[in-house]
Amino acid sequence: MKSKYMDAQKIITTLKHKEFIKIVHKGNCFEDGAAVYAKEIKENIFLLFIILKDIDIENIQALIAHFDCFNSIGLKEPEQVMFHLSIKDKNDLHYFEQYLKASHN
Repeated sequence: MKSKYMDAQKIITTLKHKEFIKIVHKGNCFEDGAAVYAKEIKENIFLLFIILKDIDIENIQALIAHFDCFNSIGLKEPEQVMFHLSIKDKNDLHYFEQYLKASHN
């Protein structure tokens, strides 16, 4: 039986292959220990994946947000958040993939 839960390592590997860059965050914008990956999708508009490690469940936040520059991610709050999704299982990830496909049309 396949698990409905995600494999965070598999997702991180996929993000690296899709040219996402791991953000070293020093500010208070993200939880300590969170792995943050970002990719610019339009000028100063970024797609972020924030992978939070909890004791019982993996939680991934997907975010499309406007920052003044790439280097401000993790140091400053975004100027605007256009989309936010909490991904807790594979069904949520499927819905997010559908959103991304629709946004390219």
